[in-house]
Amino acid sequence: MKKVGFIGLGHMGAPMALNLLKAGYDLKVFDLNPTALKALADAGAATTASAMDAANDVDVLITMLPSSPHVKQLYIGEGALLQNISGQPLIIDCSTIAPDAAKEVAAAARRRGLDMLDAPVSGGVAGAEAGTLTFIVGGEASALKKGTPLFNVMGKNVFHAGDNGAGQVAKICNNMLLGIQMISTAEALQLGVNNGLDPAVLSGIMNKSSGNNWALEVYNPYPGVMDNVPASREYEGGFLVDLMSKDLGLATEAMLSSKSSTPMGSLAKSLYALHASKGNGDLDFSSIQKLFQP
Repeated sequence: MKKVGFIGLGHMGAPMALNLLKAGYDLKVFDLNPTALKALADAGAATTASAMDAANDVDVLITMLPSSPHVKQLYIGEGALLQNISGQPLIIDCSTIAPDAAKEVAAAARRRGLDMLDAPVSGGVAGAEAGTLTFIVGGEASALKKGTPLFNVMGKNVFHAGDNGAGQVAKICNNMLLGIQMISTAEALQLGVNNGLDPAVLSGIMNKSSGNNWALEVYNPYPGVMDNVPASREYEGGFLVDLMSKDLGLATEAMLSSKSSTPMGSLAKSLYALHASKGNGDLDFSSIQKLFQP
């Protein structure tokens, strides 16, 4: 399992691919962005002229793409990869997409005699760079066993959520909760500041009290409270508002298909859409703090 193809070298995919290179994997990569390809080539990866070239004759194929349509187009669209790929690679899709899309693509892979895992990640760009991502995996246990050595290079936690599509459901639930937490944390911090409190002092109090949460403790959204987070570099980098909006949209789709009730998730979706409409889509999602500033 040493020959790996990697398609999608964005903010998350590039550092994941670099960690595989550092671990000694023989890596072929493809991305539509020439700059991203050059960065991997400079690090020692073999670059390819097409996604098909990256996928052919490898032991494992990993994809990290923006959305469901991108994944479906690659695997089962016109000139579909699954119809033309050579070899019998284990396929690992690390994109965050709709569960139904993950199931559809995995079913097509099975018809081709290939094992496929949906393995969306948590941990952000920092986790991708440090090799500390959490992989939330859907698919057969036997396929997961084959992929575990690669997951252990790119991350430190691997959870088997269930069958194909289950990884996406779990990731969507996690990101809905994260979006809600970030909004409520920003709202509470702004309330304190508007009433004369120092945001760092208030954060310290809430960190040791019942309001403590990941957004407050690890990814504080108020500028100047915490070093090395997007809030302290004008919300540049990190997990973009547009991506959080996309994931909250996926949560809404899952809610409708399962007839669930997610009023807080729906409100979070509306607030992030409002924030994006003000020109903030390319900022980190913790920039929702700006929505509450006077």
